[in-house]
Amino acid sequence: MEKVLVTGAGGYIGTTLVPMLLGKGYAVKAVDRYFFGRELLPEHENLEIVQQDTRLLDPSLFAGVDHVIDLVAISNDPSGEEFSDETYAINHLSRVKTAELAKAAGVKRYILPSSCSLYGFQEPGVIADETTPTNPLTTYAKANELAEHGVLPLADDAFTVVVLRQATVYGFSPRMRFDLAINGMVYGAWKTGVLPLMRDGTQWRPMVHVRDTARAQAFMLTAPADKVNGQIFNVGSDANNYQLGPLAEIVAKALPNEVKIDWYGDPDHRSYRVGFDKIEALGYKAELTAEDGARDVHAALSEGRIDKTTRTITLAWYKELIDWHRRVKDLEVNGGMLRI
Repeated sequence: MEKVLVTGAGGYIGTTLVPMLLGKGYAVKAVDRYFFGRELLPEHENLEIVQQDTRLLDPSLFAGVDHVIDLVAISNDPSGEEFSDETYAINHLSRVKTAELAKAAGVKRYILPSSCSLYGFQEPGVIADETTPTNPLTTYAKANELAEHGVLPLADDAFTVVVLRQATVYGFSPRMRFDLAINGMVYGAWKTGVLPLMRDGTQWRPMVHVRDTARAQAFMLTAPADKVNGQIFNVGSDANNYQLGPLAEIVAKALPNEVKIDWYGDPDHRSYRVGFDKIEALGYKAELTAEDGARDVHAALSEGRIDKTTRTITLAWYKELIDWHRRVKDLEVNGGMLRI
């Protein structure tokens, strides 16, 4: 049985990926701080939970590990701007260090889930492939690009390195997020019948269902090394390249209730279309669309399996954790509260 070490295992993608890997017969070492709860991963005889910060990993953690999927990240633009130093330390430096530790320990394959947000803004008509010059506009995107630059040179005949530039993710996950475009649209439509949409709606954005991007990461564990080593692959599909205005209409039509579109905010200047021919040539193809994601999130809401709370908005939850930490430190005496 091969063992996969997954960082960020308790996050939005990780809580979908880990059960998928277990179902495929891998043993999984799931590394995370578990800010969003350890209970989101299932009990399993082949699952080892490691509660640790990836900035502090010990080399011994990689003993017996065959592959690493390095998902850990401060995972959206607002959080990246609020915690810029931490974003560079985690999304860039800790992942390069993890790759170096993995290589030194004899790990066979390292996969870095990066982001299509590196393309930032592209001229109308450009469909960005893996050779298109990047244009990162945010701390999150810039830190991901630095991580790519740090891990790709580590590739050699004994250490396969793969970078996956993921489109914007959507769909139901145990660690649910409503600070993602499609998920946020669905929540508004379900809760109030009003779908929120950032102006001006003409901007292009590639999307990918959370199950499809998890499938891509699992796919790369067995893809031929000579075809993927040292390579970058966009993850998504042409069918999931959407302009946000038409996307909102697609989501609205996929839902069972009547929905009104409500515009908000200043125009979002990020706009890019992405090509996915390279990964599809290997035999991987995304299977799900915005309609699928809208329906599965709507169903989960309607059935009471999820709801929008502070914990489902990444930046709000980080701020709440920091506030709790401050309060505890202010009140703590001799290592405790009432019991000291």
